[in-house]
Amino acid sequence: MKITKDMSIIEVVQKYPDTAMVFMYAGMGCLGCAAARFENIEEGALVHGIDVDKLVEALNEIAAASDEADETAPEIEGVAK
Repeated sequence: MKITKDMSIIEVVQKYPDTAMVFMYAGMGCLGCAAARFENIEEGALVHGIDVDKLVEALNEIAAASDEADETAPEIEGVAK
């Protein structure tokens, strides 16, 4: 899944939990606040004075690594992937 600036912050963090560190490092440490539930990435970045394009690029790097890890993970019989 490609992350875009129109996606909600909480949607991205739920799908890719490792992206939480990117948001926090960028200065958006209030992932648990009410705004994270309805703000999209662009709105959150604007409020915090963050370059949205650089943020989305960093988020997509983490998402790609996560997707790649999921694809290469060995399947274990009886355990859902």
